[in-house]
Amino acid sequence: MEVNLPFDFLHYTRYEALNLITYVAAILALAHILLRILRAILKKAINKSSDEIRVDPTKYKFLSNALGFIIYTVATILIFISIPQFRTVGVTLFASAGIIAAIIGFASQAAFSNIVSGIFIVIFKPFRVGDIVRISNLYSGTVEDITLRHTVIKDFENKRLIIPNSVISAETIHNFNIVDEMVCNHIFYGISYDSNIDLAMKIIQEEAMAHPNFIDKRTDEEKDKGNPAVIVRLLDFGESSINLRAQVWAEDPGKGFELKCDINKSIKERFDREGIEIPFPHRTIVYKEAKKKES
Repeated sequence: MEVNLPFDFLHYTRYEALNLITYVAAILALAHILLRILRAILKKAINKSSDEIRVDPTKYKFLSNALGFIIYTVATILIFISIPQFRTVGVTLFASAGIIAAIIGFASQAAFSNIVSGIFIVIFKPFRVGDIVRISNLYSGTVEDITLRHTVIKDFENKRLIIPNSVISAETIHNFNIVDEMVCNHIFYGISYDSNIDLAMKIIQEEAMAHPNFIDKRTDEEKDKGNPAVIVRLLDFGESSINLRAQVWAEDPGKGFELKCDINKSIKERFDREGIEIPFPHRTIVYKEAKKKES
């Protein structure tokens, strides 16, 4: 069976084939050089603006990625237009454009949605590069990059989360940098019913205030009134414990997480030394013997 191709490299002389390959490589090389030059100019302009008016680097990240997509797309189109043999391939492809367009259109719905969502993120700025965010209680971390398709978030375990822009746009975004980075940690403790409640509250306050990440959020008026720097409240009476909650402030979510982990350890150690018991549920199991059948 004979297959007719739009063009056949076997019909080219070595010189013609080398010229064709050189031409394609030259266009791609020029596109790469142009992209590097434009990115350098853009980066310099953004850095200058950042120093003068504190512009965030989000625009540079997004525009840099968009420039790469546009320049390489234009280079590819130029190759197809300027080379007659490739132009024949283009005509052949466009001849069956109905089927191809339907397939590409269906396959690119998600990609197009991600691109539009990425543009909206840059325009409306729900977050910027460097912000600490939480996406619908599913993803948390620092925004590292915003591309045409996705956003890169570095979580608190130093892992990179690659999230499509359309997913982010459809979820609730909690941005810790928009107003105030400080975070109030609600830390819960359960003590036994025969433990000293006042002593437990005092230990929690002392250990929290001794941590280097702790921030005293009280106003001068509250300090004059003698309000505690760490508020500890009795929430409720559980089945096996008296439940306490402490409110502890930190500079940002990262330091707040570190503070919470550290004082959990130090408070447990103080509780052990001071005789404050942290109970755990007890369950009594009763086995009933099967009644013997009457003979």
